[in-house]
Amino acid sequence: MSDSQLAGAVELQFNRHETFAPRFGWLHKAYIQVKEVPEIFYQEDAPVRLGVGKNMVNAMRYWSRAFKLTKEYAHSDPSARALLAAPTWRARWLLDEDGADPYLEDTGSLWLLHWWLLSSEPEAKCLAPSWYIMFNLAPRSRASTEEMESVITRFVHENFAEKDCPAAESIKRDVDCMIKMYAQGQELNPLSPGSFEDLLMSPFRELSLIEGQGKGRERTWRFTSGARSNLPAAVLVYACLDYASRLSLHAGSISLARLASESGSPGRTFRMREPELTKAIEGLVGAHPGLQIVEALGQRSLAYLEPPQKLAWDVLDEYYGRIRSRDGFPTPEDWLRKYPGLTGAAPKKRRKTAPRQAEEFELSEEKVGS
Repeated sequence: MSDSQLAGAVELQFNRHETFAPRFGWLHKAYIQVKEVPEIFYQEDAPVRLGVGKNMVNAMRYWSRAFKLTKEYAHSDPSARALLAAPTWRARWLLDEDGADPYLEDTGSLWLLHWWLLSSEPEAKCLAPSWYIMFNLAPRSRASTEEMESVITRFVHENFAEKDCPAAESIKRDVDCMIKMYAQGQELNPLSPGSFEDLLMSPFRELSLIEGQGKGRERTWRFTSGARSNLPAAVLVYACLDYASRLSLHAGSISLARLASESGSPGRTFRMREPELTKAIEGLVGAHPGLQIVEALGQRSLAYLEPPQKLAWDVLDEYYGRIRSRDGFPTPEDWLRKYPGLTGAAPKKRRKTAPRQAEEFELSEEKVGS
Protein backbone atom coordinates (compact mmCIF):
# COMPACT_ATOMS: atom_id res chain seq x y z
CA MET A 1 0.00 0.00 0.00
CA SER A 2 1.59 3.30 -1.07
CA ASP A 3 1.52 6.42 1.06
CA SER A 4 -0.95 8.02 -1.35
CA GLN A 5 -3.52 5.36 -0.42
CA LEU A 6 -3.83 6.51 3.19
CA ALA A 7 -7.48 7.43 2.58
CA GLY A 8 -8.21 3.81 1.71
CA ALA A 9 -6.50 2.47 4.83
CA VAL A 10 -7.97 4.58 7.63
CA GLU A 11 -11.11 6.27 8.85
CA LEU A 12 -10.70 9.79 10.16
CA GLN A 13 -11.29 9.25 13.85
CA PHE A 14 -9.27 11.41 16.23
CA ASN A 15 -9.34 11.86 20.01
CA ARG A 16 -12.07 9.25 20.48
CA HIS A 17 -10.05 7.77 23.37
CA GLU A 18 -10.86 10.68 25.72
CA THR A 19 -7.06 10.95 26.35
CA PHE A 20 -7.01 7.45 27.94
CA ALA A 21 -4.66 4.79 26.57
CA PRO A 22 -6.03 1.22 26.84
CA ARG A 23 -5.50 -0.19 30.32
CA PHE A 24 -5.14 -3.64 31.84
CA GLY A 25 -8.50 -5.42 31.91
CA TRP A 26 -10.42 -2.96 29.77
CA LEU A 27 -10.77 -5.09 26.66
CA HIS A 28 -11.82 -8.18 28.59
CA LYS A 29 -14.41 -6.22 30.60
CA ALA A 30 -15.82 -4.61 27.47
CA TYR A 31 -16.06 -7.97 25.69
CA ILE A 32 -17.84 -9.67 28.59
CA GLN A 33 -20.42 -6.89 28.80
CA VAL A 34 -20.98 -6.38 25.07
CA LYS A 35 -21.52 -10.11 24.64
CA GLU A 36 -24.68 -9.86 26.76
CA VAL A 37 -25.69 -6.17 26.54
CA PRO A 38 -25.24 -4.64 23.06
CA GLU A 39 -26.18 -1.14 24.27
CA ILE A 40 -23.85 -1.25 27.31
CA PHE A 41 -21.80 1.82 26.35
CA TYR A 42 -24.92 4.00 26.37
CA GLN A 43 -26.51 2.76 29.57
CA GLU A 44 -26.55 4.99 32.65
CA ASP A 45 -25.10 2.24 34.80
CA ALA A 46 -22.25 1.52 32.36
CA PRO A 47 -19.59 3.01 34.70
CA VAL A 48 -20.73 0.68 37.47
CA ARG A 49 -20.95 -2.40 35.25
CA LEU A 50 -17.57 -1.72 33.65
CA GLY A 51 -15.93 -0.49 36.84
CA VAL A 52 -14.60 2.76 35.36
CA GLY A 53 -15.39 6.48 35.20
CA LYS A 54 -17.83 7.91 32.65
CA ASN A 55 -15.14 9.22 30.28
CA MET A 56 -13.40 5.85 30.49
CA VAL A 57 -16.57 4.17 29.23
CA ASN A 58 -16.23 6.16 26.02
CA ALA A 59 -12.56 5.22 25.84
CA MET A 60 -13.35 1.51 26.30
CA ARG A 61 -15.93 1.75 23.55
CA TYR A 62 -13.41 3.33 21.19
CA TRP A 63 -10.55 0.93 21.94
CA SER A 64 -12.79 -2.12 21.56
CA ARG A 65 -13.73 -0.92 18.09
CA ALA A 66 -10.21 0.19 17.16
CA PHE A 67 -8.75 -3.23 18.05
CA LYS A 68 -11.52 -4.78 15.94
CA LEU A 69 -12.97 -6.59 18.95
CA THR A 70 -16.43 -5.04 18.58
CA LYS A 71 -18.46 -3.70 15.69
CA GLU A 72 -21.25 -1.18 15.96
CA TYR A 73 -24.52 -1.25 14.06
CA ALA A 74 -27.76 0.70 13.98
CA HIS A 75 -30.68 -0.14 16.25
CA SER A 76 -33.64 -1.85 14.59
CA ASP A 77 -35.81 0.99 15.93
CA PRO A 78 -35.13 3.98 13.62
CA SER A 79 -36.03 6.39 16.43
CA ALA A 80 -33.24 5.02 18.64
CA ARG A 81 -30.09 7.14 18.26
CA ALA A 82 -27.74 4.92 20.25
CA LEU A 83 -25.69 2.41 18.31
CA LEU A 84 -25.52 -1.22 19.36
CA ALA A 85 -22.29 -3.22 19.60
CA ALA A 86 -21.49 -6.87 18.94
CA PRO A 87 -18.30 -8.75 19.81
CA THR A 88 -16.34 -10.03 16.83
CA TRP A 89 -15.32 -13.65 16.46
CA ARG A 90 -11.67 -12.77 17.10
CA ALA A 91 -12.74 -11.20 20.42
CA ARG A 92 -14.44 -14.50 21.31
CA TRP A 93 -11.28 -16.37 20.34
CA LEU A 94 -8.96 -14.15 22.39
CA LEU A 95 -10.93 -12.71 25.32
CA ASP A 96 -13.59 -15.20 26.41
CA GLU A 97 -12.96 -16.98 29.71
CA ASP A 98 -12.06 -20.09 27.72
CA GLY A 99 -10.34 -18.06 25.00
CA ALA A 100 -6.69 -17.79 24.04
CA ASP A 101 -5.62 -15.13 26.55
CA PRO A 102 -8.50 -13.23 28.19
CA TYR A 103 -6.26 -11.30 30.59
CA LEU A 104 -3.46 -10.64 28.08
CA GLU A 105 -0.83 -12.39 30.15
CA ASP A 106 1.20 -13.37 27.07
CA THR A 107 3.14 -10.46 25.57
CA GLY A 108 2.41 -12.03 22.19
CA SER A 109 -1.23 -11.04 22.68
CA LEU A 110 -0.21 -7.40 22.98
CA TRP A 111 1.75 -7.65 19.74
CA LEU A 112 -1.30 -9.27 18.14
CA LEU A 113 -3.55 -6.44 19.31
CA HIS A 114 -1.02 -3.89 18.09
CA TRP A 115 -1.23 -5.56 14.66
CA TRP A 116 -5.03 -5.54 14.69
CA LEU A 117 -5.07 -1.86 15.74
CA LEU A 118 -2.90 -0.70 12.86
CA SER A 119 -4.14 -3.12 10.22
CA SER A 120 -6.56 -2.09 7.51
CA GLU A 121 -8.87 -4.90 6.49
CA PRO A 122 -11.47 -5.10 3.72
CA GLU A 123 -14.35 -4.80 6.18
CA ALA A 124 -12.54 -2.93 8.95
CA LYS A 125 -10.25 0.01 8.24
CA CYS A 126 -7.77 1.30 10.80
CA LEU A 127 -9.63 3.57 13.25
CA ALA A 128 -6.43 5.10 14.64
CA PRO A 129 -5.05 7.21 11.77
CA SER A 130 -2.48 9.02 13.92
CA TRP A 131 -1.05 5.65 14.95
CA TYR A 132 -1.09 4.40 11.35
CA ILE A 133 0.78 7.44 10.08
CA MET A 134 3.50 7.41 12.73
CA PHE A 135 4.18 3.68 12.50
CA ASN A 136 3.76 3.21 8.76
CA LEU A 137 4.47 6.46 6.95
CA ALA A 138 7.14 8.00 9.18
CA PRO A 139 9.11 4.86 10.10
CA ARG A 140 12.20 4.46 12.31
CA SER A 141 12.20 8.07 13.34
CA ARG A 142 12.86 10.46 16.18
CA ALA A 143 10.70 13.53 16.83
CA SER A 144 9.32 15.86 19.46
CA THR A 145 5.59 15.80 20.16
CA GLU A 146 5.17 19.00 18.11
CA GLU A 147 6.96 17.45 15.16
CA MET A 148 4.80 14.33 15.37
CA GLU A 149 1.69 16.52 15.32
CA SER A 150 3.02 18.32 12.25
CA VAL A 151 3.71 15.08 10.38
CA ILE A 152 0.24 13.67 11.11
CA THR A 153 -1.39 16.95 10.10
CA ARG A 154 0.53 17.01 6.82
CA PHE A 155 -0.43 13.45 5.84
CA VAL A 156 -4.08 14.01 6.72
CA HIS A 157 -4.26 17.25 4.70
CA GLU A 158 -2.51 15.64 1.73
CA ASN A 159 -4.94 12.72 1.60
CA PHE A 160 -8.31 14.08 2.72
CA ALA A 161 -10.57 17.02 1.92
CA GLU A 162 -10.07 20.08 4.11
CA LYS A 163 -13.62 19.86 5.45
CA ASP A 164 -12.95 16.36 6.80
CA CYS A 165 -9.72 17.17 8.64
CA PRO A 166 -9.66 17.28 12.44
CA ALA A 167 -8.88 20.18 14.74
CA ALA A 168 -5.22 20.60 15.70
CA GLU A 169 -6.07 19.89 19.34
CA SER A 170 -7.47 16.47 18.42
CA ILE A 171 -4.21 15.47 16.75
CA LYS A 172 -2.25 16.78 19.74
CA ARG A 173 -4.31 14.57 22.07
CA ASP A 174 -3.73 11.58 19.80
CA VAL A 175 0.03 12.09 20.03
CA ASP A 176 -0.13 12.44 23.82
CA CYS A 177 -2.20 9.26 24.05
CA MET A 178 0.15 7.35 21.74
CA ILE A 179 3.10 8.27 23.96
CA LYS A 180 1.22 7.26 27.11
CA MET A 181 0.30 3.98 25.48
CA TYR A 182 3.72 2.84 24.24
CA ALA A 183 6.58 4.97 25.51
CA GLN A 184 9.27 3.91 27.92
CA GLY A 185 10.93 6.64 29.98
CA GLN A 186 7.91 8.89 30.38
CA GLU A 187 7.95 11.88 32.70
CA LEU A 188 5.11 12.25 35.18
CA ASN A 189 2.95 15.29 34.42
CA PRO A 190 1.23 16.41 37.65
CA LEU A 191 -1.13 18.65 35.66
CA SER A 192 -2.41 15.83 33.45
CA PRO A 193 -5.43 13.93 34.85
CA GLY A 194 -4.67 10.24 35.13
CA SER A 195 -1.00 10.73 34.23
CA PHE A 196 0.30 8.56 37.08
CA GLU A 197 -2.25 5.83 36.38
CA ASP A 198 -1.38 5.88 32.69
CA LEU A 199 2.26 5.21 33.52
CA LEU A 200 1.26 2.16 35.53
CA MET A 201 -1.69 0.82 33.61
CA SER A 202 -0.82 0.66 29.90
CA PRO A 203 0.22 -2.92 29.07
CA PHE A 204 1.51 -1.89 25.64
CA ARG A 205 4.58 -0.26 27.17
CA GLU A 206 5.95 -3.82 27.39
CA LEU A 207 6.48 -3.71 23.62
CA SER A 208 9.15 -0.98 23.94
CA LEU A 209 8.13 0.58 20.64
CA ILE A 210 8.78 4.17 21.72
CA GLU A 211 11.54 5.55 23.94
CA GLY A 212 11.83 9.00 25.48
CA GLN A 213 15.14 10.82 25.21
CA GLY A 214 16.22 14.11 26.80
CA LYS A 215 14.27 16.26 29.23
CA GLY A 216 11.93 19.21 29.22
CA ARG A 217 11.69 21.16 25.97
CA GLU A 218 14.53 19.15 24.47
CA ARG A 219 12.66 15.86 24.95
CA THR A 220 12.16 13.71 21.86
CA TRP A 221 10.57 10.35 21.18
CA ARG A 222 12.27 7.59 19.23
CA PHE A 223 10.33 4.85 17.47
CA THR A 224 12.62 1.91 18.07
CA SER A 225 13.52 -0.70 15.48
CA GLY A 226 15.35 -4.01 15.37
CA ALA A 227 14.85 -7.57 16.59
CA ARG A 228 11.87 -8.11 18.91
CA SER A 229 12.82 -10.73 21.48
CA ASN A 230 9.34 -10.86 23.04
CA LEU A 231 7.45 -11.10 19.72
CA PRO A 232 6.49 -14.78 19.21
CA ALA A 233 7.32 -16.15 15.77
CA ALA A 234 3.74 -17.44 15.47
CA VAL A 235 2.29 -13.94 15.92
CA LEU A 236 4.73 -12.52 13.38
CA VAL A 237 3.97 -15.28 10.85
CA TYR A 238 0.25 -14.71 11.44
CA ALA A 239 0.72 -11.02 10.66
CA CYS A 240 2.72 -11.84 7.51
CA LEU A 241 0.04 -14.20 6.22
CA ASP A 242 -2.76 -11.87 7.27
CA TYR A 243 -1.09 -9.09 5.28
CA ALA A 244 -0.58 -11.42 2.31
CA SER A 245 -4.30 -12.24 2.35
CA ARG A 246 -5.09 -8.57 1.60
CA LEU A 247 -3.27 -9.03 -1.70
CA SER A 248 -4.56 -12.50 -2.66
CA LEU A 249 -6.94 -15.01 -1.11
CA HIS A 250 -5.23 -17.98 -2.74
CA ALA A 251 -2.04 -19.96 -2.31
CA GLY A 252 1.00 -18.11 -3.57
CA SER A 253 3.93 -16.11 -2.24
CA ILE A 254 4.95 -12.63 -1.14
CA SER A 255 8.46 -11.23 -1.06
CA LEU A 256 10.07 -10.70 2.32
CA ALA A 257 11.02 -7.22 1.15
CA ARG A 258 7.33 -6.33 0.80
CA LEU A 259 6.53 -7.84 4.19
CA ALA A 260 9.23 -5.65 5.72
CA SER A 261 8.83 -2.35 3.93
CA GLU A 262 5.36 -1.69 2.52
CA SER A 263 3.05 0.68 4.35
CA GLY A 264 0.73 -1.41 6.51
CA SER A 265 3.10 -4.39 6.47
CA PRO A 266 4.33 -6.32 9.54
CA GLY A 267 7.80 -4.82 9.12
CA ARG A 268 6.45 -1.29 9.43
CA THR A 269 3.97 -2.10 12.16
CA PHE A 270 6.47 -4.00 14.32
CA ARG A 271 9.46 -1.86 13.24
CA MET A 272 11.54 -4.73 11.87
CA ARG A 273 13.66 -4.67 8.74
CA GLU A 274 13.93 -7.56 6.33
CA PRO A 275 16.94 -9.38 7.92
CA GLU A 276 15.35 -9.29 11.40
CA LEU A 277 11.93 -10.32 10.12
CA THR A 278 13.41 -13.19 8.11
CA LYS A 279 15.48 -14.49 11.01
CA ALA A 280 12.45 -14.33 13.33
CA ILE A 281 10.20 -16.49 11.12
CA GLU A 282 12.68 -18.95 9.59
CA GLY A 283 12.40 -21.58 12.32
CA LEU A 284 8.61 -21.76 12.36
CA VAL A 285 8.33 -21.60 8.57
CA GLY A 286 10.89 -24.38 8.14
CA ALA A 287 8.92 -26.67 10.44
CA HIS A 288 5.47 -25.98 8.92
CA PRO A 289 4.39 -28.15 5.95
CA GLY A 290 2.34 -25.36 4.39
CA LEU A 291 5.05 -22.69 4.46
CA GLN A 292 8.40 -22.19 2.78
CA ILE A 293 10.98 -19.48 2.27
CA VAL A 294 12.00 -19.63 -1.39
CA GLU A 295 14.53 -17.69 -3.42
CA ALA A 296 14.35 -16.66 -7.06
CA LEU A 297 16.29 -14.02 -8.99
CA GLY A 298 18.01 -12.93 -5.80
CA GLN A 299 14.77 -12.26 -3.96
CA ARG A 300 13.52 -14.25 -0.99
CA SER A 301 9.81 -14.82 -0.54
CA LEU A 302 7.40 -16.43 1.90
CA ALA A 303 5.47 -19.11 0.01
CA TYR A 304 2.19 -20.52 1.32
CA LEU A 305 0.63 -23.66 -0.10
CA GLU A 306 -2.88 -22.90 1.16
CA PRO A 307 -5.01 -19.73 1.37
CA PRO A 308 -2.98 -17.33 3.56
CA GLN A 309 -5.83 -16.38 5.92
CA LYS A 310 -6.47 -20.04 6.73
CA LEU A 311 -2.79 -20.69 7.39
CA ALA A 312 -2.54 -17.50 9.45
CA TRP A 313 -5.19 -18.70 11.88
CA ASP A 314 -3.82 -22.25 11.92
CA VAL A 315 -0.40 -20.95 13.00
CA LEU A 316 -1.83 -18.55 15.58
CA ASP A 317 -4.29 -21.04 17.03
CA GLU A 318 -1.59 -23.69 17.34
CA TYR A 319 0.56 -21.28 19.36
CA TYR A 320 -2.28 -20.64 21.82
CA GLY A 321 -3.16 -24.30 22.34
CA ARG A 322 -5.72 -24.97 19.59
CA ILE A 323 -8.54 -22.89 20.98
CA ARG A 324 -10.79 -23.58 18.00
CA SER A 325 -10.69 -27.34 18.66
CA ARG A 326 -12.22 -27.09 22.12
CA ASP A 327 -15.69 -28.51 22.66
CA GLY A 328 -18.42 -26.03 21.85
CA PHE A 329 -16.12 -23.38 20.38
CA PRO A 330 -18.08 -21.53 17.67
CA THR A 331 -16.99 -21.23 14.08
CA PRO A 332 -17.03 -17.76 12.52
CA GLU A 333 -20.26 -18.74 10.78
CA ASP A 334 -21.83 -19.78 14.10
CA TRP A 335 -20.78 -16.44 15.57
CA LEU A 336 -22.39 -14.45 12.76
CA ARG A 337 -25.65 -16.29 13.26
CA LYS A 338 -25.53 -15.41 16.95
CA TYR A 339 -24.63 -11.76 16.29
CA PRO A 340 -26.14 -10.82 12.91
CA GLY A 341 -25.29 -7.16 13.54
CA LEU A 342 -21.71 -8.02 12.58
CA THR A 343 -22.71 -8.48 8.94
CA GLY A 344 -23.89 -4.92 8.38
CA ALA A 345 -21.78 -1.92 7.40
CA ALA A 346 -20.67 0.19 10.36
CA PRO A 347 -22.43 3.60 10.56
CA LYS A 348 -20.25 6.54 9.60
CA LYS A 349 -20.24 10.05 10.98
CA ARG A 350 -18.44 13.06 9.55
CA ARG A 351 -16.52 15.70 11.46
CA LYS A 352 -17.05 19.26 10.29
CA THR A 353 -14.13 21.09 11.90
CA ALA A 354 -11.10 21.78 9.72
CA PRO A 355 -7.77 22.98 11.12
CA ARG A 356 -5.21 25.27 9.53
CA GLN A 357 -2.47 23.63 7.45
CA ALA A 358 0.61 22.73 9.48
CA GLU A 359 4.03 23.23 7.94
CA GLU A 360 5.82 20.16 6.69
CA PHE A 361 8.42 18.38 8.74
CA GLU A 362 10.61 15.54 7.58
CA LEU A 363 11.63 12.94 10.18
CA SER A 364 15.15 11.58 10.31
CA GLU A 365 15.75 7.88 9.74
CA GLU A 366 16.82 5.74 12.71
CA LYS A 367 19.38 2.99 12.45
CA VAL A 368 18.78 -0.65 13.30
CA GLY A 369 20.21 -2.10 16.48
CA SER A 370 18.91 0.52 18.87
